[in-house]
Amino acid sequence: MYTGADTRRDRGAADGGTRGGRRRARRHPFLTALSVLTLLVLSVALAFRAGDEDGPTPVPQLLAFLPWFLAPAWLAALVATLSRRWLVLLWALVVLAGTGWFLRPYGQPAPADTAARPAKAQFRVLTANLDHGAATRDLVAAVRRERPQVVSLQECDARCATALRAPALREEYPHRIITDDGGARGSALLSVYPLAGRGEVRGRLAMPGAIADIHGERVALQVAHPMPPEPGRTAAWRVELDRLRAAAAARGRLPTLIAGDFNSSQDHAAFRAILRTGMHDAARMLGNSRTPTWPTRTTPVLGAQLDHVLLSGAMLPVDGEFVDLGGTDHRALLVNVKLF
Repeated sequence: MYTGADTRRDRGAADGGTRGGRRRARRHPFLTALSVLTLLVLSVALAFRAGDEDGPTPVPQLLAFLPWFLAPAWLAALVATLSRRWLVLLWALVVLAGTGWFLRPYGQPAPADTAARPAKAQFRVLTANLDHGAATRDLVAAVRRERPQVVSLQECDARCATALRAPALREEYPHRIITDDGGARGSALLSVYPLAGRGEVRGRLAMPGAIADIHGERVALQVAHPMPPEPGRTAAWRVELDRLRAAAAARGRLPTLIAGDFNSSQDHAAFRAILRTGMHDAARMLGNSRTPTWPTRTTPVLGAQLDHVLLSGAMLPVDGEFVDLGGTDHRALLVNVKLF
């Protein structure tokens, strides 16, 4: 027969176990709070991504690094598991699932028979942001080594313009547009093909364009360099990306190539709006839609793909590669293109 003392002792043991469980559940209060805050920030950014909007600062800046949402979300899930915060764990799993969903490449891959299909012409295009001209020397070396027929340059300063006007490069690229705005504003479009119908997309940074005669075929060439989405300046970024979208939409049946530093990735609604006009991202078509091009200090492990070569339906990429240039925080992009 059990005594009352035994009953009280059993109850005490049960109460002690309950209190111990509660103490374990209350472990890591700071980490739990930090996890909740992290998940809140990630959830807001994902909500704008799902709504096809870029949102206010800091959402556009965060969306540039959307693939890396996985790391803090996994950490939040781990903390929630250790602290037995099951609702927080569920929240973390939802964020992980949402991030995984948006990691899918946006746009269409290149047809499997691209390399075998006969084409009217084939040429190479190189796009590079020179970081205020600091990468000019490496750019000149890369151009002479790779021999692209079309070169789109951003942040071409006075020393860059001087190098491009040297006799050797002038002979190799007799057709060119070089803006003399200096610093980050300067841009250049070099071509071995004749250029006509010169124009530009308005922006605080120069974005020249022209119509090239490529083996008897008219092709629109356009440099892209909208303002970056810096805090307090996202309005200009949106407006200039929309001008690039409008230029792409107005092309009609004219084969069009837009190359440059778009300061945006496939996770930005303003960039996807350009693709919805029928333009295709060469990197995506070649299976490299998530290869970072900026900043070079952390690429290719960590970064965002901000530099793109966009092609209209009359063109397809055959192959391409990312080129590292010393002196710039961007990787260059070299693409071999077929014109059909």
